Amino acid sequence: MMDSAVMTVHNGSTVARVRNTYMKPRIVAFIPAHNEEKSIRDCLAGLGDQTLPKDVELDVIVIADNCSDRTEEIALEAGLEFNLRLRVLTTKNNKQRKVGALNSAWKSIYGDPLDLYDKKLNIQEEYYKHSIKAILGMDADSRLAPDALSQLWEGLMSSRNIGGVMAKYTMRMPKKKGLISKDDVHYEEKIASGEYGGPISRWWTHQQKQDMASWLLDLQYSGGSTYVLGGQATLFRPEALQDVIDENKLDGPWQDESDVEDMLLTWQIQKKWKTLISPTARCFVDAMRSYHTFRQQRNKWQSGTVELLTNSDIGVKSKHRGRIWRSQIKSFINLTIRVLLILLVVLALATDQFFWSWIWLTPVVIASILNTILAIKTPMHRPIDVILAALLISPEIYLWVNLITFGNVWLGKLSAVKKDGWAIQYNAERGTTRSKLTEGIIVIFLLIALGTYFCLDQRAFLTSETVQTAVQPYLETGWVVLTYLTIYSSLAMVYQIWKLRVRHRA
Repeated sequence: MMDSAVMTVHNGSTVARVRNTYMKPRIVAFIPAHNEEKSIRDCLAGLGDQTLPKDVELDVIVIADNCSDRTEEIALEAGLEFNLRLRVLTTKNNKQRKVGALNSAWKSIYGDPLDLYDKKLNIQEEYYKHSIKAILGMDADSRLAPDALSQLWEGLMSSRNIGGVMAKYTMRMPKKKGLISKDDVHYEEKIASGEYGGPISRWWTHQQKQDMASWLLDLQYSGGSTYVLGGQATLFRPEALQDVIDENKLDGPWQDESDVEDMLLTWQIQKKWKTLISPTARCFVDAMRSYHTFRQQRNKWQSGTVELLTNSDIGVKSKHRGRIWRSQIKSFINLTIRVLLILLVVLALATDQFFWSWIWLTPVVIASILNTILAIKTPMHRPIDVILAALLISPEIYLWVNLITFGNVWLGKLSAVKKDGWAIQYNAERGTTRSKLTEGIIVIFLLIALGTYFCLDQRAFLTSETVQTAVQPYLETGWVVLTYLTIYSSLAMVYQIWKLRVRHRA
């Protein structure tokens, strides 16, 4: 609401003499939505559930970005249903996808620096702009837990130098598909809604949930500072976003120079501001429910991260670069350990020089303890998740998938062709592309079968003294290297277990 304002007109222009004039402080939510008719209502329902800070209002802007479905209509209906102050912006010919949608919402309030006519905000728009104390960036398939917005606000307003506070993300577990009767006339409709899933999709969801929980715990143990303010639900200080625009000569805070636009924005904010995670605010987000969609999403994230780390032309660095590089090195060591172990065991067995030692179980036991603790600390975990984590079945499969992505991205750095990560992920989610997982598994089994046949057929030659003598130096060197890498990895896991003793919540 605006209180009284006294204005005089001088030479055809309006000059404001402000006396006791203000609008209530407000939070404005930006929700980019590209064909999100299935999820936008639930997202807005979550905002309708929020208890706002005292005397603070909430406005919602849904950006219907190049939509060909009923996203705009459903958003407007939900705004009325949940008593939200909501408006819908529609984009036309937006080629910057999520980035362009977010920037269009920003320009609708703060103006467009590229406007050839240099339009000025009127007095009402100026008051409105100055009344905005926080901007909530949300994905249309996310939902804030009750009171999350107040908790994000409390974190943002706890210190003047905080530029953004991110909610803690938890993947929503799909309901069991078996709960739907095959005779249900709405069976196909319910399956298509994405609310239900089979064992594989539920397994993928939990692995991503546990991975996210591990990351959030690590950030909290390190003081709560984060190198990425995730786009699913982050509360920004408008001045921090304006600093990014002014310093980089942009027309909006978000940029499409990176596949991880939220990480790039965070690094730019960190030049002058703190970026934190909330210890209490929670946001529920959708997970990738198949191998193919998961791989494409992680490929985009990993390639964007590597690009930020290695591309000097981007011109921005984070104080967390060391942490991110350590994570990359950790992945490289994990990949090296596993590939080296497979090669050494196969070579040793083929030449009859394999010797078992019980001490090899030490890193396995440590890994089992670590993954069991992480599974227990993961919100809303199931007993089967803890059991599979303790047996290292789920963590090892999930790790291999991520290591394949890691290797693929770094090898892709050698290619001169830059791929559009956003387009690849969108196509995977729409089902217009397919996974080559089946073909890959068949190739692996064929190679194992051919290798086994060759070793058995050439058994006498491979176990001869000449071959054993020639191979032995390579085996000895390989086992030494593997031992040192395993000791380092084991100590790192012990340190992580020690940190997990603190009672932080993921």
